Amino acid sequence: MGKRSKVIEKDEVVVRFSGDSGDGMQLTGNLFSYTSAIFGNDISTFPDYPSEIRAPQGTISGVSGFQVHFGHNDVYTPGDYCDVLVAMNPAALKANAKWMKPGGVIIIDEDCFDKKHLEKAGYQTDDPIKEEKLGDYNVIKAPISTLTKESLKDMGLDTKSILRSKNMYALGLVYWMFDRPLDHTQEYIKKKFAKSELIVQANLKVLDDGYNYGSILQVVTPSFHISPADVKKGTYRNLSGNTAVAWGFLAAAEKSGLELFLGSYPITPATEILQELSRRKDLGVKVFQAEDEIAGICTAIGASFGGDLAITTTSGPGLALKGEAIGLAVMAELPLVVVNVQRGGPSTGLPTKTEQSDLMQALFGRNGESPCVVMAAGSPVNCFDYAFYAAKVAIEHMTPVILLTDGFIANGTQPWRIPDLNDWPEIKVPRVTKDMKDWHPYMRDLDKLSRYWAAPGIPGFEHPLGGLEKDYDSGDVSHNPENHQKMVNVRQEKVDRVANYIPELEILGDADSDVLVVGWGGTYGHLFTALDELRQEGHKLALAHFNYISPLPKNTYDILKSYKKIVVCELNMGQFANYLRMKFQDLRYLQFNKVQGLPFTVLELKEYFKSLMEE
Repeated sequence: MGKRSKVIEKDEVVVRFSGDSGDGMQLTGNLFSYTSAIFGNDISTFPDYPSEIRAPQGTISGVSGFQVHFGHNDVYTPGDYCDVLVAMNPAALKANAKWMKPGGVIIIDEDCFDKKHLEKAGYQTDDPIKEEKLGDYNVIKAPISTLTKESLKDMGLDTKSILRSKNMYALGLVYWMFDRPLDHTQEYIKKKFAKSELIVQANLKVLDDGYNYGSILQVVTPSFHISPADVKKGTYRNLSGNTAVAWGFLAAAEKSGLELFLGSYPITPATEILQELSRRKDLGVKVFQAEDEIAGICTAIGASFGGDLAITTTSGPGLALKGEAIGLAVMAELPLVVVNVQRGGPSTGLPTKTEQSDLMQALFGRNGESPCVVMAAGSPVNCFDYAFYAAKVAIEHMTPVILLTDGFIANGTQPWRIPDLNDWPEIKVPRVTKDMKDWHPYMRDLDKLSRYWAAPGIPGFEHPLGGLEKDYDSGDVSHNPENHQKMVNVRQEKVDRVANYIPELEILGDADSDVLVVGWGGTYGHLFTALDELRQEGHKLALAHFNYISPLPKNTYDILKSYKKIVVCELNMGQFANYLRMKFQDLRYLQFNKVQGLPFTVLELKEYFKSLMEE
């Protein structure tokens, strides 16, 4: 073998695969991230794709990307900027050039950089490298399409089928750059295309040829070495947030002894939860794909009345449609979990882009006084945790719970250590018992103020439930003004008392800092990374990140009031900041907001936090 190119030792690397939405970039990125996880690296991924089923080819709006950040140390974000960019066409280069690290590596399929594609991407000249001022970057102009055709010319495939395989050629090249084994991807190809041996052999060959092409280019192409991470022993899966949510509910069903029912309508970016649970009939899961959002939640309410752990999943527009039915669950005091995977709005907005703009809708988006418990997951893997605890709170407190995730953590992935369910708490179902005297539908646990659950079929506990106000004592329909006031107070107090059963707020970083960064939900990874890097640079900074929003942890006010500056960072125009202003009016809150359909970057957070500390 000839002389190998320079081997770059790094603790972490960011790679982005980008091309037309039909170029297979999501699959390519997923396979690379799975292989890196199996190799032992910690990873975080970010799929980024257009909302159109088939966006215009060769245009900026049609670019689909998949970014993976992997390293020897703990990784909490998909990374701000790329070390390596794979651009399958000029539009992919134009869309992503600004996200490159100085001196990075850019691999382009030069076969697609012809006049037609350059014009579609909006380039003014025939030299996009010069136009983008990428002269100082290591640009590898590889004729990937031509090489793919040459690799498969004797396989008996048509040209269209051959070109569909060029993503595997690019993947093979990147595997060589990072000295990654091909085994996992080879096994995936064999299973994925098992019905067509020709397609299997074609993809295996082109993957191998792409890897070998890297060997040919090694004199001029840098390669990277990233050691495995030092991880806790156990069995791991590379898990997306949506899959983690589904599995969290499976765990909750197991620990509660209840059957799991999902009534939902498909909606981006929440549909994968519906799909994942539909595969779990072997565990007794019942899934109903409804004709619309309203039917989805109403079937879930019916299942809850019948004694099941009932959930429904949606995104922002669907949560708006479910508002009246959530009010019914509040009035009937039935356990129900509503998962809202937030996306850009308003209206149908940006279906495939992330945002945190549904908080006020989750808190107040119903008619009348309709308090719900509201929780938010912070990372792809802890979507499992908060799905489990959302179900636990809903059941034990007999109340609807809205669980907020977002497109970023729902589609992103991280390595997840499969837990031992014996380490997880029991979920105590507040069933009626036959020895209850003078029972009525709203007889309450005096500590939680939650009513007892009387599923149909238990003799002596037959009862109606509905959306009309109930008498506090008998459960009969009541229009009495004083009784209505009492019931409104009780329903709010019941939600407030959940604070007695959730963890107190913890401070990360330097408790004695002058500046407290406040975040909630899916911004955790970026906020924590910014905090960690600034502390390593010698700055003092503290972070309070919220997963329980309604009610807030009991020590929230004591924490907030002890800092000179409080800055609330969120991917909206200030909804959580305004919520805190409502709750604690004597405190002053600064805001750092972003509404671009993208997560924060660590760099922009660090620059802002530094400016606060220097004032």
